[in-house]
Amino acid sequence: MKKVAGVDEVGRGSLVGPVCAAAVIFKKNIDKSKIKDSKKLSKEKRNILEKYIKKNSIWSVGFASLKEIEKLNILNASLLAMKRSIKKLKIKPTSTLIDGNKSPEMKGYKLKSVIRGDQKISEISAASIIAKVARDRLITNMSKKFKEYAWDKNAGYGTKEHLKAIKKFGITKHHRKNFRPIHNILSHK
Repeated sequence: MKKVAGVDEVGRGSLVGPVCAAAVIFKKNIDKSKIKDSKKLSKEKRNILEKYIKKNSIWSVGFASLKEIEKLNILNASLLAMKRSIKKLKIKPTSTLIDGNKSPEMKGYKLKSVIRGDQKISEISAASIIAKVARDRLITNMSKKFKEYAWDKNAGYGTKEHLKAIKKFGITKHHRKNFRPIHNILSHK
């Protein structure tokens, strides 16, 4: 029986924290019509669907840390997070569909990149939801110690409010120092 995994990542454009990827293999009884790209859903809808997906699929999450992002670059760190999520699945997929135009290198795995896969393939959409909710929870938890940056609202992305807070309060240990907005602020000091 075919076991197709969908894989997506979130957090590439964020200025803080890790990048997160998820891999999802549907069980037979899942209703694919409910699942949409995470970017097209409200936070509340994502949280509801996350529970539904987890209950009706085999899933896993993989992260690449801030240090790995700064060492490898964001693309390679994203591919590493994807690789980790695929390897953590309880069963090996017969094929793996990955959102975007690049796939991690994995011997013994059949991988295929799908541009805009999160909008076309429900397994990838499901992975985008799982990854987004997992990363948002982590960043919201981190924001409790760094309230002035409003990460609970902006997930660490470079919103006006976040950039203003960086200029006023400086950067934290969670900021990606080699990302342009942070690098530019640091180089102007």
